[in-house]
Amino acid sequence: MAKQDAPEAKGKTETAGVTIHVAPSPHLSDTTFTTRRMMLDVLIGLTPAMLVAVYIFRVHALIQIGSCVAFCALAEFMFTTLRGKKVTLGDGSAVVTGVILGMSLPWSAPWYTAAIGSFVGMGLGKVVFGGLGFNIFNPAMVGRAFIMLSFAKVLGAPAYVDADSTVDVLTQATPLTAAKNWATAVVGAPETVAPDQLDFMRLFLGNTNGSIGEVSALALLLGGIYLCWRRSASWEIPAGVGLAVVVCAGLANVLGLSPILPHLHLAGGALMLGAFFIATDPVTSPLTPKGKFLFGLGVGALIVLLRLFSSYPEGVMFAVLIMNALAPLINQWTIPKPVGGPMPVKK
Repeated sequence: MAKQDAPEAKGKTETAGVTIHVAPSPHLSDTTFTTRRMMLDVLIGLTPAMLVAVYIFRVHALIQIGSCVAFCALAEFMFTTLRGKKVTLGDGSAVVTGVILGMSLPWSAPWYTAAIGSFVGMGLGKVVFGGLGFNIFNPAMVGRAFIMLSFAKVLGAPAYVDADSTVDVLTQATPLTAAKNWATAVVGAPETVAPDQLDFMRLFLGNTNGSIGEVSALALLLGGIYLCWRRSASWEIPAGVGLAVVVCAGLANVLGLSPILPHLHLAGGALMLGAFFIATDPVTSPLTPKGKFLFGLGVGALIVLLRLFSSYPEGVMFAVLIMNALAPLINQWTIPKPVGGPMPVKK
C-alpha cells in the first residue's frame, strides 16, 4: 500500500490509502518535443532558402539576417531583464524571429530598420504579452509591419533595385511589382506582354529578385516539407493557404479581374515563406486541426485579395497578422466535442 501524501497536495486524489495522480490528457507525450527542438527544426528548414539568398544577394543577405538576429537577441535580453524575468535566449525563439524578419526585408534595407523592427517585434509582439507562448501576433510580422509603414521609402519597390552592375539580379523590379503593373496595363491594352519576372520556372527556382527569403519557392517548399515531416509545423495550415490561393486566384482570372494565374501566385513573393514558416507559428495559430485548416484558408484568401486590390504588391504580412487576431475566435468555433458528448447541464 502506497504511503499517503498530504491531503492538500495539488493534483492528487486519495482513495483507500492509494495516491492517484490526476492530470489532463494527453498522457503519452514525446519528451524530446521541446521549444528548442522546434526552433532548431525551423532553422534547418530555412537553410535551403538562406543558401539561395546568399548565392543571389551575396554578403548583403548575411549582413541583413545577422543584424536582425543580433538585434532580436539583444532586445529579448534587455526586455526580460528589465521585467525581472528569466532570460530565455536558450530556447532559440529570438534567433528564429530574427532570421524570419531578416528574410522578409530587402537586401538594401538600412541597418536601423533591422534594429527598430527587431525591438518592436520582440517588445510589442512578444514580451509585452508575457513572453513566448502568450503573444497573440507573430513577432517578426509585427516588426516588419511597423517598419514597412514607418519607412515606406526605404522598404518600397525602389529598395529592391540596385545600380551595382556586378549584381545583375538586383537591378530589376520584383516579380509582384511587375505583376501588379502588368495587370493594370492589361486592362487598357490586352496585347501587353507579361514581363520576364513572371516566368514560372524563374520564380520556382529562384532566379529573380525580391526580399531575401522569398526568391526561391523550391527551397522554401523543401524546407516546409521537412518541417511538416518533423511535425514542427502543421500541414493543415499550408494546405489551406495553397487551396485558398488556387481557388481565389483562379476565380479572379476567370472573372477577368486579374491576368495572373494561380501557379504564379503560389511561386511568387513570400507566399511559401509565409505558408510554411510564418503562419504555422504554433503560438499564434489555432489549436485544432480543423481550426488550422480554416486559418490557412483565411490567410490564403487574404493574400490574394491584398495582392489584387490593395496598393501593396504583397499581402502575406498583413494576411497573417489579421488571421492571428482571429485565431482565438477560430479556437472557440472549432472546439471538438468530448467523447460521449458534452457534459450534462444540471437544472
